[in-house]
Amino acid sequence: MKKLITLSSILIVTAHVYPQKDRTIDTIYTNDQKIVSLFFPDPIRQGITGTPNYTFSYNREKEQSFGLLQSTTGEESNLLVITSRGKVYSYILRHSQKLEKLHYFIDSTESIGHEHKSSHPNTGTSTKTIQKSKTDSLGKEIYSKLCSQLLGNPRSYNQIKYRDGLTIRMAKSVYYANEVYVVFEIENNSKIDFEINTLNLYTVNGNNKRKSSYQKLLLSPIYEYKIPALVPKGQSVQFVCVYPKFTLGKNEKLMVTLKELNGARDVVAKWK
Repeated sequence: MKKLITLSSILIVTAHVYPQKDRTIDTIYTNDQKIVSLFFPDPIRQGITGTPNYTFSYNREKEQSFGLLQSTTGEESNLLVITSRGKVYSYILRHSQKLEKLHYFIDSTESIGHEHKSSHPNTGTSTKTIQKSKTDSLGKEIYSKLCSQLLGNPRSYNQIKYRDGLTIRMAKSVYYANEVYVVFEIENNSKIDFEINTLNLYTVNGNNKRKSSYQKLLLSPIYEYKIPALVPKGQSVQFVCVYPKFTLGKNEKLMVTLKELNGARDVVAKWK
């Protein structure tokens, strides 16, 4: 893995979010020569960009409904905005020398969900249990939306491994705060369907021929999005796995093991 791309819009809001119908996440293009303005239907309470080369300016002392975007050259990122009414908006950000649009008037229907803080009455039922259940549901809803967003925006696969008609690809990973999002693609060019038994991601250090110095650590996903049980012959599938945040040391690599159910077409790939 050569790079990690920070996306601060991958933000787990510590409140209840009620998602609306899926929509296509808009891409907003910016540069360092012009200011791009965004006008929201409600005053902005919070706005965050994923990487330092994108800046989103808004009035933090007195809530106003518009913000200003600029950027310097760099990888794509995201913008997440929460308004005073709890509406949540998310957009892809890309740097471009040519801007076809400088002003965006955001409609409330573009919101991806709603932040809503509430309290439960003191009943005989455990409040902690109720809130944990709803928090788990919230996490799944947000993970699902953000993973869908990643798959909806084409990415280059710079890590590729071939074997027996099977190809496994891994895109540049995306991380925010305490989580890493990894996009995989499995292509089956063989004449037999491939049933997935396991797909595991490890960090490895050292040479496995020298057992005393070899270390392998399994990275357990906290969420899996559209991971298939079977890859039909002649087809490819894409999916996302979300892991706790990790970083690679100087001599560390990533290792992916893809094992076939009721078969021997196993693929092992080591990537830096």
